Amino acid sequence: MNNHEEQHGSGKLEKDIQTDFSKSMSYGDYLHLDKILESQHRCSDHHDEMLFIIIHQASELWMKLILHEVQAATLSIRNNDLEPSFKMLARVSRIQQQLIQSWSVLSTLTPAEYMGFRDALGSSSGFQSHQNRLIEFAMGNKNVHTLSVFKHQTELYTQMLQALNEPGLYDAAIGALAARGLPIDQEALDRDWSQSYQPNASVEEAWLTVYRDVDQYWDLYELAEKLVDIGSQQQFWRFNHMTTVERIIGNKMGTGGSSGVNYLKRALDQQFFPELWSMRTKL
Repeated sequence: MNNHEEQHGSGKLEKDIQTDFSKSMSYGDYLHLDKILESQHRCSDHHDEMLFIIIHQASELWMKLILHEVQAATLSIRNNDLEPSFKMLARVSRIQQQLIQSWSVLSTLTPAEYMGFRDALGSSSGFQSHQNRLIEFAMGNKNVHTLSVFKHQTELYTQMLQALNEPGLYDAAIGALAARGLPIDQEALDRDWSQSYQPNASVEEAWLTVYRDVDQYWDLYELAEKLVDIGSQQQFWRFNHMTTVERIIGNKMGTGGSSGVNYLKRALDQQFFPELWSMRTKL
């Protein structure tokens, strides 16, 4: 669908270009652009607050797509249908690149400019992004205490609690290892899903088997590399987040009450899919 058709040198539209949308759906109708483009409401009169709003709104749209793909990929893996998940997870890593790049746009905001509207943000903070929290949950980083900021939204809190107590993407991958006959400890297959994933020696050994016999386990090998892609991209996103925040506010507290940069630095220590990294040393 090309909605940016070029005009002829005469200025006239091509004769077949539709111009009457009184009874049919237009580009704006399909995308609900009236709602999207009317959703940027500055809380101050500062010019640069528009940048701040749009960066975060666009990021939330990309996160929505990540969740759409990750949830479908997880279901595909749990159904022992690995190949469709590869395309979905490859798409996730490309989306993550968009999110990583967005920090470079936000970094054009100087400390002086941000301080011009920071007080208008009140207690709102990226820490309260439920979609980013759901992505972290899906990737194995779970913490029941993070749900407290959503208690005022009953429906959302229920959704978050359900995600906390469900197996995530990596749990599905470990299940796929077991389904192929690779020995996995029961405690890794039937654990408390509400807890962050902890490394397991049998899982590491299973991945080592996969990497040592790629021809026999090509699909599991491909799955592993897709997971490494999105795990590393998520760490890049976290790192760029931290450095952008440090560039703009230094070591000030976050608007939501967190320690700001120090909190983001600690988050970098939380690694995704740990055995896929540790087994590289032993391979």
